[in-house]
Amino acid sequence: MIIIGERINGMFKDVAKAIRERDAGVIHEWARRQEKNGARYLDLNVGPSSAEPVEAMKWLVEVTQEASNLPLCLDSTKYDAIEAGLKLCKRPAMINSVPAEAAKMERVFAMAAEHNAEVICLAMNEEGIPKDAENRVALAMELVATADAFGVAPDMLFIDPLVLPCNVAQDHGKEVMETMRQIKLLSDPPPKTVVGLSNVSQGTKNRELINRIFAVMAMACGLDAAIADACDDELMAAVATARILLNMDIYCDSYIDVFKQG
Repeated sequence: MIIIGERINGMFKDVAKAIRERDAGVIHEWARRQEKNGARYLDLNVGPSSAEPVEAMKWLVEVTQEASNLPLCLDSTKYDAIEAGLKLCKRPAMINSVPAEAAKMERVFAMAAEHNAEVICLAMNEEGIPKDAENRVALAMELVATADAFGVAPDMLFIDPLVLPCNVAQDHGKEVMETMRQIKLLSDPPPKTVVGLSNVSQGTKNRELINRIFAVMAMACGLDAAIADACDDELMAAVATARILLNMDIYCDSYIDVFKQG
């Protein structure tokens, strides 16, 4: 499973302060820590309180690339900010994200085609998040078909079936995992799958444990990537172990270190 490091996000107080004060040191530190611990993409989000999201994203892209060569996942509801960031990326990036809404798909898939970017696609539309797997898969198919019309191949897409907190939507968990299984049947090559891992434990008392267990269960259902805490050593060990047990990597005694090194 690919870990997309979640920590360079303006929702965190230290990162929000660094963005406001243009303190590159904080961003450099989080970029290096996440890469060292096994992240393969870095998610960049300027946060909801940024007064100038376009300029903030441009700065964030530039300073992150000073510390790491990992590809970036540009995360914003402001598509102008994502577009500005894409123009500065040294490597093809990932766009986070687009729902199955016509105007937004048109804007995002056009950007993705222009910049050779991967796209996180949300299994939701104007009516919200479906409860069952069948309707999540239908929205995924709509996203895949629309992307194809813009010349974006299915394997450039990461479908997010949208896991909700288990303390308020416990019955969604099984539907999310069934969605992952069915997404692999949508096309050849199939789209990939991704989740925002911390969403499943939002508001619970055992967040780290719930995140780790869900990650391993979801991997067995075909999960390809997760936006997650790359600095959680136990999570990274659980993911590395699951890859061994699913015959995705060759076993060696130092397999956890090998996984972190990529």
